[in-house]
Amino acid sequence: MNITPQNVFVTGATGYMGSRLAGILADRGHKVRALTREASAQKLPSGVQAVIGDALTDGYTSQIAPSETLVHLVGVSHPSPAKAEQFRSIDLKSVYAAVSAAKTSGVKHFVYVSVAHPSPMMKAYIAVRQECEQIIGESGLNATFIRPWYVLGPGHRWPYALLPMYWLAERFPATRESALRLGLVTLQQMLNALVNAAENPTSGQRILTVPDIRKAPPVQSTKV
Repeated sequence: MNITPQNVFVTGATGYMGSRLAGILADRGHKVRALTREASAQKLPSGVQAVIGDALTDGYTSQIAPSETLVHLVGVSHPSPAKAEQFRSIDLKSVYAAVSAAKTSGVKHFVYVSVAHPSPMMKAYIAVRQECEQIIGESGLNATFIRPWYVLGPGHRWPYALLPMYWLAERFPATRESALRLGLVTLQQMLNALVNAAENPTSGQRILTVPDIRKAPPVQSTKV
């Protein structure tokens, strides 16, 4: 692998996607620092440096540098309409904190996992994620927005039953655009997209939709 090592700061690095991402980045030679509560620090993959702090405040600002890229993965797990209040108290609040911390510490590239939209469902969740995108966009930070709909992987396999329906919908002009925008991606495809985003910072704003996520070049690692 011919990779230029980078300094990457990850929030949500003990979560479903974040723990895998942090391990892959470290395995590929990057210096990875991860925000975590003290009680969860032992969950971090080997080679990842723990930064003890609270994702809902910007108190960790001084511990970000010299990271060039911040990957923000904090959010309510298993989103549902019943969690609308949590989307604002956790997802939105953590983005305000992360943007403030990133700007103050000199981060050059902000990577954010948003959600595919528009959609006829999950309106509260989508509204908050759109608001988060707006906050990041108006901050002046260079940013990559990654917009999956549903991520298939361990413990998240029931939508596999929908694949035949998606296959058909993508082949009819009337439903093709929405079927592609709200299509399913795999955990590996998301990790590919995240690693490529971190290793190839953008200037301005870059949006990766479901088709883009599916086409992200595969990454090599033993950590998946």
